[in-house]
Amino acid sequence: METKKHKILLCEDDTNLGMVLKNYLELSDFDVTLERDGRLGLAAFQREKFDMCLLDVMMPNMDGFKLAEEIRDIDQEVPLFFLSAKTMKEDIVTGYNLGADDYITKPFDSEVLLLKIKAILKRNEELNKENENQEFDLGGYHFNPKLRELVHGTQRYTLSPKESELLKMLAEHKNDLLPRERALKKIWGSDTYFNGRSMDVYIAKLRKYLKDDANIEIVNIHGNGFRLVAP
Repeated sequence: METKKHKILLCEDDTNLGMVLKNYLELSDFDVTLERDGRLGLAAFQREKFDMCLLDVMMPNMDGFKLAEEIRDIDQEVPLFFLSAKTMKEDIVTGYNLGADDYITKPFDSEVLLLKIKAILKRNEELNKENENQEFDLGGYHFNPKLRELVHGTQRYTLSPKESELLKMLAEHKNDLLPRERALKKIWGSDTYFNGRSMDVYIAKLRKYLKDDANIEIVNIHGNGFRLVAP
């Protein structure tokens, strides 16, 4: 059985370095998408799912720091790696404050970069396996996201992928705010008006599934998001 390749988003405005890195990583069995600026990088991230992002800091249209902020709004977990000629402590601290897994200054050794990438991906896979098996007790309901199954007594519902992902995000933020923008960007890819209307429909569907337990409620926090209130 063929092993699925890890997908890497590489954003680098230096054409030569970008192509050298892309080719090197592809020879190491990665699937690499190369974009030359931050805006194109964000568009690629909204279209596809990546296992890691390698971001140059100084890029036209949108720099690596701003791109990292946008990516973190969509996905809190995807590993971020900064590649930068900026060696000032303040820049490195900024990178880590944005949730970077590593910050490598140019010039760098490609072999060292490859080893760091493999170590971070291995760690992330182990964490994802733990999260995949996570189940939730919500009042009188039991929710298994992996099976997309919601059980209440003898009642058993199989949720659609979007219903399951939305309920999982609500359950992870149980009794706390799930920001509307975060859910839209992660599940729908962007926070447009039409996607927002679609999410409202899915919230209404989840409320119907959960109506048999009076202690559970999905509360609309106007202008901010939703809160799953559950014991």
